[in-house]
Amino acid sequence: MDLILKNALIPQGDRKVQTNILVDNGKITGYTNSVDGLYADEILDMKGNLVVPGCIDPHTHFMDPGFTHRETFTTGSRSAAAGGVTTHIDMPCCSKPSVRDGDSFHKKITPLKGQAYIDYCFWGGMTGEDVRNGWLNNIYPQIEEGVVAFKVYMTPSVPTFPKVTDAEMLEIFSHIAPTGMPIGVHAENYDICTFYSEKLKKEGRMDGPAWAEARMPLAEKVAIQLILSYAEATDARVHVVHMSTKEGVELVRDAKKRGVKVTAETCPHYLMLNAQDSMTERGTFAKIAPPLRERMDNIVHWQALADGTIDFVGTDHAPYEIETEKDAPDSDIWNSFPGIPGVETMVPILVSEGLNKGRLSLSRFVDVTSRNAAIHYGIYPKKGSMELGADADFTVIDLDREYMIDEKQTESMAKYNPLHGLHLKGKPIQTIVRGKVVYDEDNGGIVGEAGFGEYVKRQSIQRLDREIKYEVYEEKAKELESTKRIEHALVQK
Repeated sequence: MDLILKNALIPQGDRKVQTNILVDNGKITGYTNSVDGLYADEILDMKGNLVVPGCIDPHTHFMDPGFTHRETFTTGSRSAAAGGVTTHIDMPCCSKPSVRDGDSFHKKITPLKGQAYIDYCFWGGMTGEDVRNGWLNNIYPQIEEGVVAFKVYMTPSVPTFPKVTDAEMLEIFSHIAPTGMPIGVHAENYDICTFYSEKLKKEGRMDGPAWAEARMPLAEKVAIQLILSYAEATDARVHVVHMSTKEGVELVRDAKKRGVKVTAETCPHYLMLNAQDSMTERGTFAKIAPPLRERMDNIVHWQALADGTIDFVGTDHAPYEIETEKDAPDSDIWNSFPGIPGVETMVPILVSEGLNKGRLSLSRFVDVTSRNAAIHYGIYPKKGSMELGADADFTVIDLDREYMIDEKQTESMAKYNPLHGLHLKGKPIQTIVRGKVVYDEDNGGIVGEAGFGEYVKRQSIQRLDREIKYEVYEEKAKELESTKRIEHALVQK
């Protein structure tokens, strides 16, 4: 063998089973109770730590090529590796050029070869401009290149990736639906966000929470309602990216029960932070779109992750330069750039606050960190699996290790994080990609090499099962109601 991981605890459903993992040529080749008589180029003792399928971040903006003053593919992938992520899926918009056809795809991927520490996939893109100019057939060269999904913005992104109008989005859904490819949508109503942002600015509101008030929960709610209506009309596969509201959770849950082809993700910051506290304390450094919400939204999102309404977690890792974009001399809550880093802290948060605190079972933890994203984006079982023949991607977790998030101690170029100071228990300590250790916390941190990471094409068209665990939701109903009463009492007080 090339590698044996001995004394590993691996998940089998909700149980942990001790075994030894055999790896050869970058693939999982077997499991054995004893390594006696077996030889390998390298034997690593897992010391009874939890070894799960390599975690996947399905929503990153690594800003390369074109915006490398914010992040590079190298620094972004180092940060991901340090956070236990073995594969990330990069968005089409935050690069020059934005990926919208075959030519722009190649202009993005070519300069990135030789930079990545971990494996990566790409989203494709469609914009309102593509509809207006009759360029809808540009989806097919992107599909041929192996993109895993298509991204659409209902609110503006970068100038090279125009938003869609309602009718343009319907046209894109109709065109992509027959391919079976997922369509990820940034779900905020443009008119509501724009009108109320201008209204609050005129009123002189410059406090951090004003950003969240302007981009109110209703803006996400009506956007998701429209997306679901279009999905039902066109039979398109729609995916609500970075869902932030409890209203969104209920809409997606009801749509799944009706048989709509809808999936959803949330982000660690929507599980952990609220706008009033974080945006008051951190201001522009906690500014993101959609904005942070309320404590009840945090609670509902954890439950939706557990019961299957939300399918997996992504970071929406979108770092900006502090001096010119986040905290420039003339910046305020309205003109600073909306985005935060997150790829290095996603898995630690889900371990500490999800798995270790009982919000997520072991099997559900594996689902929301690797398996479900791999299936949804058509790279399973190559990724997100511990089956024989799968890529030997592993995230090794010390469930007892305690640490504090320090925004200055990160592999990312972005030295800010609204989760700074959060104390966690449970942390990825090794990241293994195709049988090679790329991060080892106890032996120097990053130990891999730039260029080892490979581009992973979509393997096939796959769909997640629609399964909601109603009994889990019912078990938490009293807890949720109790929290509502407590928060109501606090408001009254």
